[in-house]
Amino acid sequence: MSAIATAPGLVGDLEQDRAALAAHTAETERLLAAYPSRPLRTPQQQEAAERLFGSAREVRQAFLALHTDTVYDELTERHTRHLRLPELLLAAAERFPGLVPTSEQMAAENAWIQAEKDGREVDQAIFCSAVLRSPTAGRHLVEAMLQPTRHALELLPGYRAEGRIELDRVLVERHGRATHITFRNAHCLNAEDNRLIADLETAVDLALLDEATAVGVLRGGEVDHPRYQGRRVFSAGINLKDLRNGDISFVEFLLGRELGYINKMYRGLVTAPGTVGRTERPVQKPWVGAVDTFAIGGGMQLLLVLDRVIAEEGAWFSLPAAEEGIVPGLGNLRLSRLTGARTARQVILGGRRISTDDPDFRHLCDEVVSADGMAGAVERAVTELAAPAVAANRHMLCLVEEPLDLYREYLAEFAVVQAARSYSEDVLDKVERRWQKSQGRG
Repeated sequence: MSAIATAPGLVGDLEQDRAALAAHTAETERLLAAYPSRPLRTPQQQEAAERLFGSAREVRQAFLALHTDTVYDELTERHTRHLRLPELLLAAAERFPGLVPTSEQMAAENAWIQAEKDGREVDQAIFCSAVLRSPTAGRHLVEAMLQPTRHALELLPGYRAEGRIELDRVLVERHGRATHITFRNAHCLNAEDNRLIADLETAVDLALLDEATAVGVLRGGEVDHPRYQGRRVFSAGINLKDLRNGDISFVEFLLGRELGYINKMYRGLVTAPGTVGRTERPVQKPWVGAVDTFAIGGGMQLLLVLDRVIAEEGAWFSLPAAEEGIVPGLGNLRLSRLTGARTARQVILGGRRISTDDPDFRHLCDEVVSADGMAGAVERAVTELAAPAVAANRHMLCLVEEPLDLYREYLAEFAVVQAARSYSEDVLDKVERRWQKSQGRG
């Protein structure tokens, strides 16, 4: 039961190596099928299964080191098709058997909680990382992910006419020249989950596509938590209960949010494929964040791409990466630009909170107001940022602050690191303890 499929000698010929990869992974899956599912394996069986997965990953990495650009060319028909991440991975599974998990394998994997999965998302991350590391393929993927979603395009005529769309987790409303996007994940302090991420991308697309909108506004809605009952909360970050239960997707959430709606807010929307990185491209608009109570984790990450941040008195920000054990998105790339390297390390590595009475708050926030003064402050910010030259100038600022290749290369490393962290023992132990405590068992 300890056999390992013999690693093939890849020769650099795509067709020969494609066949060798398919044969090796098929043999690996045959050997894995001899074991029970992860929760039922003995320690010895689990060790043997991990060796099999590790061997297959080494072959995938070797294959991608030789063929990433050619694979991407084939999947996108020489860059004439723009495939979003889920579509790209499906195509890769079909055209290059064994390169990434199939949809059936992912469905079986997703039936388990996070600690009981085999980590097939790590294989997705290896592929995504290789694509992003390629200057040509990576730029094309970024462009694909900056295009409007089908759902947003379907909803756009209604939003243009009515100025209001209710999504499952988000309310989108036009007030004057601003589109207000309100998080409505009330049961979990507006924490991020797969559904909220999808709805936020739809909402951001609508704001950017709507000709009557000059400025976007983000704000958290009222929540149900007893401690904050009836109060607005900006965001509690990633939903750790969903992470524990295996419901936080690598493709749609952990990587997709960075390539999707957050990058659209920062770089703008691509409506004419083939124009990414050119000055004539942008459908860009400035963004305002109205922070009530707190912005934790992913909530704080959002503020790093906004043009104006207004906080309620007593509000605080944090990136509890050290506590949660995962990487705080692009916070590691962006935070030091605003706060300086030393403060960024204190926040990310030490868990430091920054509140409105902290002198460093000025690096993260433009204005502090009373709860009653928030609406007026937002309206003033919208008036200022709606000026015609603002979008063009923020575009130029973004080019200087975060060149596309810097962003792309960071994400290539982030993909593999974040996937590995989401399956690490310390993270799994922490989310399990939190879940047990929430169930009254700890």
